[in-house]
Amino acid sequence: MEGKLSEIIKEIKSKKDKKPRSVNKGGRPKVTLKRGNHLTVMCTIMEKKIIQMNARKAGTNISVFLRTLGLKGRVKVKTLPKEVLQLTGTLNHVAANLNQIARKRNGVDELDAMDRALLNQEIRSLQGLVKAVKTYLE
Repeated sequence: MEGKLSEIIKEIKSKKDKKPRSVNKGGRPKVTLKRGNHLTVMCTIMEKKIIQMNARKAGTNISVFLRTLGLKGRVKVKTLPKEVLQLTGTLNHVAANLNQIARKRNGVDELDAMDRALLNQEIRSLQGLVKAVKTYLE
């Protein structure tokens, strides 16, 4: 009896010694280096419009655009051509449709192992193609 009691006490103490489990509250993750300092730039209304337009072309907001320009001297524009975006969207839709067909088929009629493997292979190849197009153009 005393042996069991001492084991229980040791277990309770070991649980107290452990760090409390952090609860994932979700949301945006905390930034390690917060940007809290302000920098004011005086410009004309025309200069402001040009800066806004250039930031929009670069695909960023004005703050990121000016900070990158000031630190690196140039801003790299990351935009994909419209055709590539359309191709990627079409391929994603085809892959989603194949996935839905496979799910419906699996729910109503059983697929044999060969059909299931072929459908999964097609889905993976389409998703791989989408990733390859994106990485090629980055």
